[in-house]
Amino acid sequence: MTAVYEPKNILITGGAGFIASHVAEHLFFKYPKYKIVILDRLDYCANTKNFDSMAGKPNFKFVKGDIKSPDLLHYVIKQEEIDTVMHFAAQTHVDLSFGNSVTFTDDNVLGTHRILEVLKENKGQVLRYIHVSTDEVYGENASYSDENDMKVEATSPLDPTNPYAASKAAAEMMVKSYHRSYGLPVLVTRGNNVYGPRQYPEKLIPKMIMMLKRNKKLTVHGDGASKRSYLHVKDVAAAFDIVLHKGVTGSTYNIGTAEEHSVIEIVKNIIKLMKPDVEPDKMIEYVRNRPFNDMRYFLDLRQLETLGWKETIKFDEGLKQTVDWFSVHGAAFWDTCDLDTVLVAHPVPIMMPDTPMHVDSQAALPPPPAKKAKKVKFLVFGKTGWIGGMIGNLLTQKGFSWEWANSRLQDRESVERELLHSGCTHVMNAAGLTGRPNVDWCETHRQETIRVNVIGTLTLADLCATHGIHMTNFATGCIFHYDKNKPEKVERDPNLVAKEAGKTFSEEDRPNFTGSFYSETKGYVENMLREFDHVLTLRVRMPIDGDVLCNKRNFIYKIAHYNKVVNIPNSMTVLPELLPYAVEMALRRLTGIYNFCNPGAISHNQVLELYRDYIDPDFKWGNFTIEEQAKVITAARSNNELSPHKMWKEFPNMLPIRNSLIEYVFKPLQTEKSKAAMAKK
Repeated sequence: MTAVYEPKNILITGGAGFIASHVAEHLFFKYPKYKIVILDRLDYCANTKNFDSMAGKPNFKFVKGDIKSPDLLHYVIKQEEIDTVMHFAAQTHVDLSFGNSVTFTDDNVLGTHRILEVLKENKGQVLRYIHVSTDEVYGENASYSDENDMKVEATSPLDPTNPYAASKAAAEMMVKSYHRSYGLPVLVTRGNNVYGPRQYPEKLIPKMIMMLKRNKKLTVHGDGASKRSYLHVKDVAAAFDIVLHKGVTGSTYNIGTAEEHSVIEIVKNIIKLMKPDVEPDKMIEYVRNRPFNDMRYFLDLRQLETLGWKETIKFDEGLKQTVDWFSVHGAAFWDTCDLDTVLVAHPVPIMMPDTPMHVDSQAALPPPPAKKAKKVKFLVFGKTGWIGGMIGNLLTQKGFSWEWANSRLQDRESVERELLHSGCTHVMNAAGLTGRPNVDWCETHRQETIRVNVIGTLTLADLCATHGIHMTNFATGCIFHYDKNKPEKVERDPNLVAKEAGKTFSEEDRPNFTGSFYSETKGYVENMLREFDHVLTLRVRMPIDGDVLCNKRNFIYKIAHYNKVVNIPNSMTVLPELLPYAVEMALRRLTGIYNFCNPGAISHNQVLELYRDYIDPDFKWGNFTIEEQAKVITAARSNNELSPHKMWKEFPNMLPIRNSLIEYVFKPLQTEKSKAAMAKK
């Protein structure tokens, strides 16, 4: 009897896609002890709504990123202690592969190869790798109707007939070679067509339903005689459950159904379900066929059935359920999708940014020699600073190779020497002058401030560009101030986020606050860094760590020790939650500007109310106006709400500011006095 494999932490690539999200959901709810980590770059056919049912739960995590980034793969596998990888991420639309086949090779073959290389280096940790392939690698069956003409895993040759299938066959060959050469614990699945709720409407069944909802004629390739075997996504998820737990390493499993239907039969059945009073032929338009359209894929399923799997949802039943779901939810679920470009007979190939439309073969140069990828190593500037120290601790906790930089930013020769000697792949720059004890110091030390904040930062950026090093620059959001277009008083939702995004400062906005010399230098540098395509700029706002009782640089410590505070809503950065995101963003090699703060704007009074509730029930404070504050400070202070949406899109599980303060700052520090007071309420 085959031993049952029991995973703990499962990485599912492409988990925001149709099939993978259903598999993730199935495992998540059936096995609550498992942790599910989804890695997805959110390509055109992905949707974060696919994992709404799991979002926010402690045993679920979503990471936005590309499988072709070995740095990110290493990071996720180590940080999340991954022991199982299920690789679904792929380009899958056959029509698109005829027009843009290089993209399919890049994602399906190179992407898989990147994963295998990372798994090879983590062989002792990752104990099972399931590679998701397709029935199309076999090519079409010889017979159109012979029930004995089945594709068998161990004996049927791979004979792909389109670029998509060829890319999947090539990926399979790579997977099997790593099993034989390096002993990787791999299993391969080859699946029939899948259908069900949430599928992207480029595929036949949802496409026909959505076209019919729009009263469009249904386009059928050729005469529609091609046969397909459609398996409901719930049965597919159950099959992956079986393969995951009972599959034999080194084996391949067909996943499919013995029930076959021609394309034209399926289209007519959908019309009958949705428009029973209409003659089906009146709703069908026959269009030119694909360059090659396999007539039939029919699989031998005995190896999977031997493990205990069986189909439970018959096609007629499943088709009706799918029609009902898309009729009610389809348009809203895919509301961000440009359906006009999808619901057409022959979709336009999606060109990737780095894939040229045309190459002059006479002018083309031979590719440069391949370089061996360097292992990730961080060089951290700002070792005497607060945030720099936290970054160093975080990198140590996560097991990364890193070291402190000792050179001064403005000393170009020393900085360059240190970059080269360290062998770093990533720089984290948390160095800079913020003033001692506050920004008022910069008003009387302007040349020193320029030397570090302007000359030093730009020197580091220039040298990183010269040597191909990714740079993360911890900047500031204190370069904006409320004005008539972005006012302080706006309508906010329960999470304290402005309901109108246009009334908050976005990453595209240029600095409008020069009330302090510190902010002036920071705003200038930010604008200059926009010209560097290797720099990630993170706008930090009123940073807060978990030590509000002793850390004098902590924003909450500061205002808790003032007799009076202004009461203005501001964006803030909860460092214990967000700093790990900074490392992840660096590994993804993200660039450009991000508002590095929690969603929403919280006022000083609202923060101090939390301090009172969780730390000292007897705590009291007073307020004064900005005009009164101006009498006791040298430089003006910035107040603003930064738009959270770009950052939130990268990290959908990021907590709004009030929730984050409670979770990461106040709950861990809650006093017995506070607990007693809460118990009395």
